[in-house]
Amino acid sequence: MMSAEVFLWWALLCTVSGLNIAAWSLSFAVLARRQPLLSPEAYAHRRLQLLLSAGYVFGCAFRSALPVYDVGRMVMIDSWLSSVIVGRSVATFAELCFVAQWALMLREISRATGSGVGRVASFVVVPLIAIAEAFSWYSVLTTSNLGHVLEESIWGFSAALMVVSLVAIWPRCDRTLRPLLAVWCAAGIAYVAFMFLIDVPMYWSRWLADEAAGRAYLSLGQGVLDTSQRWEVSHRWEDWRGEVTWMSLYFSVAVWLSIALVHAPVASRAAAPGPHSRSPA
Repeated sequence: MMSAEVFLWWALLCTVSGLNIAAWSLSFAVLARRQPLLSPEAYAHRRLQLLLSAGYVFGCAFRSALPVYDVGRMVMIDSWLSSVIVGRSVATFAELCFVAQWALMLREISRATGSGVGRVASFVVVPLIAIAEAFSWYSVLTTSNLGHVLEESIWGFSAALMVVSLVAIWPRCDRTLRPLLAVWCAAGIAYVAFMFLIDVPMYWSRWLADEAAGRAYLSLGQGVLDTSQRWEVSHRWEDWRGEVTWMSLYFSVAVWLSIALVHAPVASRAAAPGPHSRSPA
């Protein structure tokens, strides 16, 4: 029997995912109506944002319906679709789509404002996350949480790089875009704090506990077979409680940010001071 706490949490994830899919579908219709108001380049950027967002929105919806704790091979629904190798593959694709959205947004703003810092960051962030995904697969296959420590550290560093880039862009962009940059910066700072104060220490403590217990890790080949063939069904709140915070935020707030990027205003350089502007004292 599924415990009441687990059922309510799972039902909440599924409900939020359904609303997220509806919001993405509405974004599809809104973008089509906005096409005559956008330049061809701006429309092409937002259409690509929409496609990348679809990868993240639907990937997160899949993982909300079929939650998996990768290292523990723990699932909520007894199905091969819940297997770790399927869930991790979906997650890898979705996460690369999400970070590509941020890179595309940062590149557009950097080109409009002439920010070299933002332009460099827009080229670096996707390869960084690709490396993070490789560490994630290492942990998933071998069951060693050390890979997750490195993975989450790279995610936190990448988010910090994005925040630094947005701060550098701030004085260069039009004032109408600054409130949105402020929201993105605040979300980025909160994410960095969560990663380095909660998520990374959690995986580090799990790795230390495994080392102290003398846990035997799998080889990569053994891990491929294990993630394809073995999963343990659990409906106990005690087993899922440690995953609730990050999964809930990941499948809700992060998805909302992904959809919001589709509707980001067109970036432009800050207007130059007029001939009658007063010089600062």
